[in-house]
Amino acid sequence: MSDTTHSATTGSATTGSATTGSASADSTTTGSTTTGSTTARDDIVAARTSLGIELGSTRIKACLIGSDATEVLATGSFAWENRLDGGLWTYDLDEVWAGLQAAYAELVADAERVHGVRPESFGAIGISAMMHGYLAFDAQSELLVPFRTWRNTNTGVAAAELTDLLGVNIPLRWSIAHLHQAVVNGEEHVPRLDFVTTLAGYVHTALTGRRVLGVGDASGMFPIDSATGDYDERMLQAYDALAADRLPASAGDLLPHVLPAGAEAGTLTADGAALLDPTGGLRPGIPLCPPEGDAGTGMVATNSVSPRTGNVSAGTSIFAMVVLEGPLAQVHHELDLVTTPAGDAVAMVHCNNGASELAAWAGLFTRFSAAAGQPLDADAVFDALFREALEGEADAGGLLAYNHLAGEPIAGLTEGRPLFVRTPDSAFTLANFMRAQLYGVFGTLALGMQVLTAEGVRLDRMFAHGGMFRTAGVAQRFLAGALDAPVSVGELAAEGGAWGIAVLASYLAHADTRTLGEYLDGEVFASASLAVAEPDPADVAGFTAYLDRYRAGLAIEAAATTAL
Repeated sequence: MSDTTHSATTGSATTGSATTGSASADSTTTGSTTTGSTTARDDIVAARTSLGIELGSTRIKACLIGSDATEVLATGSFAWENRLDGGLWTYDLDEVWAGLQAAYAELVADAERVHGVRPESFGAIGISAMMHGYLAFDAQSELLVPFRTWRNTNTGVAAAELTDLLGVNIPLRWSIAHLHQAVVNGEEHVPRLDFVTTLAGYVHTALTGRRVLGVGDASGMFPIDSATGDYDERMLQAYDALAADRLPASAGDLLPHVLPAGAEAGTLTADGAALLDPTGGLRPGIPLCPPEGDAGTGMVATNSVSPRTGNVSAGTSIFAMVVLEGPLAQVHHELDLVTTPAGDAVAMVHCNNGASELAAWAGLFTRFSAAAGQPLDADAVFDALFREALEGEADAGGLLAYNHLAGEPIAGLTEGRPLFVRTPDSAFTLANFMRAQLYGVFGTLALGMQVLTAEGVRLDRMFAHGGMFRTAGVAQRFLAGALDAPVSVGELAAEGGAWGIAVLASYLAHADTRTLGEYLDGEVFASASLAVAEPDPADVAGFTAYLDRYRAGLAIEAAATTAL
């Protein structure tokens, strides 16, 4: 678990024009807000701020908060997409840096427009990104193979072997599964391995020179022992014995050093500052918190880091995180065992497919409005379609929607085929169609959550965050029906993980005096406004009927992956 100082390969950090995502969904026009006796401008000038950047599946988002962590002072974003390269999902590292620079530049411009001042420094910075996957470097910090993301399902042999060896579920997307699959395949790059990390770890290393990772993100690389807050030593030894003579170093030496929330994780170097801001306006020397995964930032953004709390994060993927009171009785392939950013055990139900197919249908209707001569922007289309879903029948009128663009291990699918299915006697209306699409986002998640229920896991509160919850009272209500549990959405639900990692950065200044849970309860969420949706019995019964059809219809999905 070395923490050696090496600069990660950045590729060509493109500084030319980069296409940014629409700022309309992310930009915050707060004016010069007042926090106690200080204004937002004062916070920016005095660097009493925290910058959070999260590299999500479809958008890189930057979020700036002030001395009051609930105040979002400025935002920026960059839209990007993964691509298939040689049958594997990946992103170019050049685009990582083009996107980071574009999102950061947009945030700085937003701060200047709203508050009249350009940030030159921050109190702290945090980097977060989608978890898992495989970024492998040699001793010269050269990338050995293209970035293999969490979305790939080519690691079945390795994941099964590791699950049997370690006695815990090792999902297909975990970094150790990617590493061991490369070992099993005898890939040419394996003997040259010096360092393996996640996307957040890669960016953090490039900015600070430190090979570290937050414990929550690390728990998606290799199993963590919550008693030590580090990789499970017994399992490391078992894997080293399995991979003996096939790896150039022990697994522990190839993986990043593990840190809990609040730990010192390095400072922004001059080279790192230039990578983030090629204009030279950003000063080096800013402390960074441990880099985290999007699951951990989702837990922070929803105050779900204590036992019997949980959250659902919906984006390109969708996953639920439930903080456990004790160990589970059995190994379940539907569940990952990961940790909070503080190192507490969490059961994770992760589905590769979230809201992307829903967004594709909304795009179709957006184009229809333009073709009909009554153009609507994307937000208006989403709002109209979501509200129409409220008029649908509780079971979606017999309609069925699968959002599987990629493989879905929980459903036993190694490939995805998005499908919409109806029978001749189903009620094919727009309202039922949209309810089926929204139910489809939660379908595979509900299959995994049923496993937790059978284990006797109980929840005091479940929070939801992500863009699809911005239309009040729709997706939140349907999720409550799917889980048969109250679901809360907070004021900052749409800001999501970028705000969550900014809060983790702000926690650096408080970690000596309180736990992460105490900081969130006492400082961040003490006066938070929450909208709570109780499960409607009709929705619960309707979704149960839908899920029965969904489970039976998986045979159609399996046939489609063979036929098409």
